[in-house]
Amino acid sequence: MTSVPTTAPPQPGVLESIELSINSVFDPISTGLSNIVFYEVTVLGADFPLIVGWLILAGVLFTLYFGFVQFRSIGLALRIVRGRYTRRDEPGEITHFQALSSALSGTVGLGNIAGVGVAVTIGGPGATFWMIVAGLLSMATKFVECTLGVKYRDVHPDGTVSGGPMHYLRIGVAERIPNAFGRGLGKVLAAGAAVMILFFGVAGGNMFQANQTFAQLRNVTGGETGLLGSGGAAFVFGLLLAALVGAVVFGGIKSVGAVTGRLVPAMAIVYVTACLLVIAVNIAQVPTAFGLILSGAFSAEGVVGGALGAMIVGFQRAAFSNEAGLGSSPIAHSAVRTKNPATEGYVALIEPFVDTVVICTMTALTIVIAGTPFWQQAQATAFASGGSDVADGVLVTSDAFATVLPWFPYVLAVAVFLFAVSTIITWGYYGQKAWTYLFGRNMVSERVYQVIFCFFVVVGSVLTLGSVLDFADAVLFLLAFFNILGLYVLAPVVKKEVREFRAKLASGEVAEVEPSERAML
Repeated sequence: MTSVPTTAPPQPGVLESIELSINSVFDPISTGLSNIVFYEVTVLGADFPLIVGWLILAGVLFTLYFGFVQFRSIGLALRIVRGRYTRRDEPGEITHFQALSSALSGTVGLGNIAGVGVAVTIGGPGATFWMIVAGLLSMATKFVECTLGVKYRDVHPDGTVSGGPMHYLRIGVAERIPNAFGRGLGKVLAAGAAVMILFFGVAGGNMFQANQTFAQLRNVTGGETGLLGSGGAAFVFGLLLAALVGAVVFGGIKSVGAVTGRLVPAMAIVYVTACLLVIAVNIAQVPTAFGLILSGAFSAEGVVGGALGAMIVGFQRAAFSNEAGLGSSPIAHSAVRTKNPATEGYVALIEPFVDTVVICTMTALTIVIAGTPFWQQAQATAFASGGSDVADGVLVTSDAFATVLPWFPYVLAVAVFLFAVSTIITWGYYGQKAWTYLFGRNMVSERVYQVIFCFFVVVGSVLTLGSVLDFADAVLFLLAFFNILGLYVLAPVVKKEVREFRAKLASGEVAEVEPSERAML
């Protein structure tokens, strides 16, 4: 009897083996942490993660406590952004506009492109409605935390600034509860927030961005069988991206602000213009699309978790995108040049509106209007798998644009790359502030952190989307737990700052700056 020779399966190359090893180590960590954080209770027959309710409640309570500040103070916020009330000799490193740009560079990015694609895939069109609601509520939360970021910031002798939840939780909570319990609570909350900022900076602000950037670049270069489809391509891409990010991250907030102040507005204009083109071509479908969004918000059929599932996904993806309640944006906002902390609170409330209410809604509307088979098929797959099998969100969005602008996926690849770089470098700065709070502020400590951060750019490029997203969501909501608990304690401090700033405006103590002086800022 003649034996039939068998052909051994091809062995992975060295680079591909590295990619497989990274995934095998990271996947169980991501799954385990996600299962712990997103503990669920049954509500109206659906599973509801308690930690999501924590974020929703904060937005509602701060909106009520501050008298719907996000709707009453938009005009004042815009005047402050334009430099109407800030003088050149005030403490800080950057202007109000640069602070807003730097913070937006950490939020406006792939959360708006790939994150929305994931939201529509899992939660259906109805998730868009809840993203808008979350965006409006989170404006009040952002107002509170960024006022505190400036109030309790640390201005160093060399003029640089350190701020964020690590500072206002430790100092502010101890002031509000002046006993051993208050001091201990403040230190625990500050340390917990610093650790979670580090983890989310690595996951959501870094690995997710690198992961989806590579996915889009591979898509426009021929997919799995194209130029970047071979094993090891993701690893090489990660190395190149890490080198680029490192060149900017080593420069500090002034370097970040200089880059993002130009990059973010330009990319946002290009992206929103493309969304409007798709919507304009399909203008007759707009009423139907809004009908799907509204009906899907309350009766989502064929969606993981039903109507409640659409709400949960909408709030999750909005939180991932605008980061309200996480304490991350106050790190950038605290570097602003001002003597009145409330001014930056007003500036910061613009952030979730631009990020979620405008850009995320544009993306979702583009996807729903296009009605592409790709996202509908991806939705059916996600539903059949109970949400465990999720397509790359950036490809869902890219496919929608291609229905009207066949060439736009190539432009989107460039936009995705630039958005990702701006987000990664901003979160590199956020993470560095958390790192130095925990391990000390010196050159050696900072360089160690920067090398570690750039290493995870490479890791994110080779991981699967589900693994990255699960880990990022888990640490995001853990961060929100520590930060929001402190915000409740410190809300009266913010109300006092607002009263004092309003009184200064009314008395003329804070007057508008002359245009010639504004031009010099």
